Amino acid sequence: MTKYRKMLSDWEAPYIQALVRQIETQSKATLVHWAVDYAADLILPLWRKHYPKDERPLKALKASRDWMAGAIKLPEAKKIILDCHAAAREADGNPAAQAAARAIGQCASTIHSARHCIGLPLYGALALAYDKLGSNAGWTELEACAAEECGRMLSALKEVSVEDEANPAGINWVC
Repeated sequence: MTKYRKMLSDWEAPYIQALVRQIETQSKATLVHWAVDYAADLILPLWRKHYPKDERPLKALKASRDWMAGAIKLPEAKKIILDCHAAAREADGNPAAQAAARAIGQCASTIHSARHCIGLPLYGALALAYDKLGSNAGWTELEACAAEECGRMLSALKEVSVEDEANPAGINWVC
């Protein structure tokens, strides 16, 4: 069985650092909305392509939105998000779907800790690259494709960013 890379791992890559710099300027609320919306629009369809009946990732995104709206408490949301992480573990052997579920789980987990939004590029960009190029593509090609997606993620974040945000999340990157 081929061993697939599960995430982008070059923290110093320019496409990751550009996102990190922009993320650091924004509030937790902005980061949640960016990550959850991007995941819902682009990553969730990839998951559903492979597992159309498994709604755990969809429920995780909904739980994070419900928490942001004050409709549910954090412990309830966290339980639902943990189910999404379980879906990722169960998708072992399907790198695109597994990375998609991991990305969605991390995006939804941004409600708990703003730094989880970095899971969108680290897992999500790779999921989309696997989907586009196939799981047998070489790492150089996958990383280049993922880097392009990270550029689109950065553009999406800049579109929703608050200029001179008064309350940036204050993320401590423990990577």
